Order: sequence, then structure tokens, then C-alpha cells
Amino acid sequence: MQVDITTWCLEMTDRAEFCPKYSSDPHLQVMQAEIPSPELSRFLYASVGGDWYWCDRLPWSYADWQNYLNRPEIETWVAYQAGTPAGYVELETEPEGSIKIAYFGLLRGFMGQGIGGHLLSVGIQQAWDRGAKRVWVHTCSLDSEAALKNYQSRGFTICREEKCTRAMPDTPPGPWPSAFPPIPKATLN
Repeated sequence: MQVDITTWCLEMTDRAEFCPKYSSDPHLQVMQAEIPSPELSRFLYASVGGDWYWCDRLPWSYADWQNYLNRPEIETWVAYQAGTPAGYVELETEPEGSIKIAYFGLLRGFMGQGIGGHLLSVGIQQAWDRGAKRVWVHTCSLDSEAALKNYQSRGFTICREEKCTRAMPDTPPGPWPSAFPPIPKATLN
């Protein structure tokens, strides 16, 4: 099927623009995965992104994941709700001093509980604490409808918008094939 996709690049160029939203839930913790783990990162990528057509890394081999994660520019922060992985944010430091939120999202069962604002706030805080000159992210109309709003609520502003049409499968790959019905997407044609 042909799908119209809008991609937004958002940025924060001053720490003063940051509007954090932290949770007071004592069962919610965000911890850095300090030891690179291809198994953990692939699980998070597929589990979080399966509903949103995240497909680029699915064919990666174990060695591809290991090589990517062993780079000092990459940090993975995992949200845990009562000890269970709930989502993650992956930060990538770039040569000119920008830090990119390379990936961010929640597993399906943890959406709508306020975890996303908290996790994103922790990721942004970590980026600024590492001396970022700019923190940026991109999202698109294939992502959760809450994604763009969450980024903007945390202080990001749109710096670029692009539109394209792409051939897509009728449904996203899902976090676990055949385990769940797809999340309905109002933006898909």
C-alpha cells in the first residue's frame, strides 16, 4: 500500500527550553544499560518499534548490533516499571556536539501511564548533562500519535518537515508476530 508520511525534525538548542515531566511513581526507574547487550537492544527495538514500522535494524546480525553498541557515542537508558522493561531511549553523541535521540518509545503495555514523559525527560537531562550544544530527534506520522506532542511538550521545536510517499506493508511487523492485533493508525491511507 502507498502511504503518505510526514517526518519532523525537532531540536532544543538551549537547556532553558527543556520542560521536564518526571513521575513520582516509586516503581518507575530509569537506568543506563552500561554493558552493551545486543540481546537487550534488539528486544527493545523490536518490542517498542514493532507497532510503528521500525524495520531498519531487524535484519542486523548479532555482530552488527555489537559493533553499533560498542561505540562510545551510544548510550541506552531503559525504563523499568516494577522491574519490568517498559521502554527505552537511545542517545547518540555526534561530532559537532549535538546529541541525537536515536530511538525512544514504550512497549505497548506501558503506554498511556505517564512513563513516556518521564523517560524522555531523563534522556534529555542526560544529553544536557553530557554537554550537548543541541539535542534533537526526528519522528514521523507512522509513530505513535502521542510522540510529536510529547517531544513538543518537553521543549522541542520543529526545525524541519518533509513529506514523502512510500510503499509499506498493510500492517507493521509487530513486536511479536501474531501476538497482538496491530494498533490502528489513523494516518495510514
